[in-house]
Amino acid sequence: MPADPKSVLTAANAAVSRGDHAAFLAHCTDDVVWHFIGDRTIRGKADIQRYMDEIYVRPPEVVVDRLIADTDHVVAIGRITITDADGQATTSDYSDAWRLRDGKLAELHAFVVARDD
Repeated sequence: MPADPKSVLTAANAAVSRGDHAAFLAHCTDDVVWHFIGDRTIRGKADIQRYMDEIYVRPPEVVVDRLIADTDHVVAIGRITITDADGQATTSDYSDAWRLRDGKLAELHAFVVARDD
């Protein structure tokens, strides 16, 4: 039976919340691609690992308000708070649209907007 996309993303997000980047990447394909709309595209586990090590100095706080899924896709809508090395926290609204391949996260289209409040 194919992996449930909601379960895959929930487990991957739990790893990020623990600060366990390797466990998160275990849920991804080797050729995973992250498209940050309006910003940049990151390709492959090694580059994503570097990004996570740089940006997620402290584990981010992720609140998922809604998950919408079909067989090979899952969309998460919520908020993320990232705290930098100086302790400055930034909270953003986000919508992550994931495509899965063979039960793993293969491609992300992330729409992230910093909140003013």
